[in-house]
Amino acid sequence: MCLLQVGDQVVYPMHGAGEITGIEECEIMGTVKQYFILQLPIGGIRIMIPTDNTEGIGLRQISPPETIEQVAEVLQQPGEKPVGSWNKRFHINLNRLKSGDILEVAAVIRNLILQDRRKRISGGEKRLLDLARQIFLSELSYALAGSVEQAEEWLMEQIDKKDN
Repeated sequence: MCLLQVGDQVVYPMHGAGEITGIEECEIMGTVKQYFILQLPIGGIRIMIPTDNTEGIGLRQISPPETIEQVAEVLQQPGEKPVGSWNKRFHINLNRLKSGDILEVAAVIRNLILQDRRKRISGGEKRLLDLARQIFLSELSYALAGSVEQAEEWLMEQIDKKDN
């Protein structure tokens, strides 16, 4: 990964996108390390990430516009057929979210929304859908240089296009 600096917009898998607002030194168990301060717009969460482990945790730049076009294609595809019990699907989808890949996150959202429209999804899957949406919308709002509300509208337009 290229060198990150204050002001960069990045994605932290399983948390979402945010902006690096600072770099701080912190002593933990006798060791002084530098940490990026990542401010997430959704929920106002502040996360400290060791500067020497950004690749290890999957920190990456916001997706470029050409990737957003691929995201639209994923969202417009028919949903994947649900396999196994809700518990098995939950773990499969959770692993897809952990990958940090926006295309995988988009596929999870599409599948869960479409499945919920056909037959109500479980409470665990609903929570997973909420998390996936939060992660996805935070990155999409940065990628489209818009608000989270605009990103949500775009998301639903893409999913509904496949029905037309």
